[in-house]
Amino acid sequence: MSDWIDIRKDGQHVAREREKARALRKSLWWQQQVQAGVCHYCRKHVGPAALTLDHVVPVSRGGTSTKGNVVPACDACNKGKKFLTPAEQILAQLGLEGLGGEE
Repeated sequence: MSDWIDIRKDGQHVAREREKARALRKSLWWQQQVQAGVCHYCRKHVGPAALTLDHVVPVSRGGTSTKGNVVPACDACNKGKKFLTPAEQILAQLGLEGLGGEE
């Protein structure tokens, strides 16, 4: 799937958003998000300590470290999602990666 995804990340944007993410992880809001210990993607209960902060629209794809773009995710889901956008993730799950490239 990564062969048709063009990523041209801006190093300054990535550094700025990663810094914002570090601050967001320390916030009371984020602590409330992970308190239930449930992964946003697979809905498994893994415990608060096992959850990571995932950017729904990845920072490398222009996403931001804001409350509307971050969710708690288990390590497996976060690593599996990588740099995919929500639409690309759905396509990958459906096994339709080449759908748009063939006519």
